[in-house]
Amino acid sequence: MIVKTIFSGFGGQGVLMMGISLANSAMNKGYHVTYLPAYGAEMRGGTANCTVAVGDEEIASPVASEPDYLIVMNLPSLFTFQNKVSAGGSIFINSSIIDARPNRQDVKTFCVPCADMAQELGNNRVANVIMMGAFIKKSNVVSPDIYLKSLEIIMGSRKKTLAEINRKAFAAGFDYIKD
Repeated sequence: MIVKTIFSGFGGQGVLMMGISLANSAMNKGYHVTYLPAYGAEMRGGTANCTVAVGDEEIASPVASEPDYLIVMNLPSLFTFQNKVSAGGSIFINSSIIDARPNRQDVKTFCVPCADMAQELGNNRVANVIMMGAFIKKSNVVSPDIYLKSLEIIMGSRKKTLAEINRKAFAAGFDYIKD
């Protein structure tokens, strides 16, 4: 089993953090993992994406020519990456800021208004964690407990105050997606 995912959006949306948190969670579960970030020179507002491959065997290449999952946090990312997703794959869309939908019929689409949901929670910066809740529920790559524990470790002791809001954000995304 090898599962490849592309996370993409603007810098500052937590796209690379989404990939790092998935990679760490999968490593904590005992999987082989590759993480390949790509971003522009801008600190915020430029494009950012990363590819995470998770497998129960060694992974030959971190490049995901046909990922199983695509998470897009902005419109340019949808246009750039939608045609790379394998047939039968899934695309998760930040529907708070993306009105367009994939022009493909052979993929599942999950629209998650994560930016709006983050605003309702009182912290605009947790939109990425909300999206991860939705993604983890549908992909089942790692369990919610393993993901949340890894996220707390990544955030470090200086940011433990964020643990509670991250848990709420993750639960909001997880509960948003119906089985």
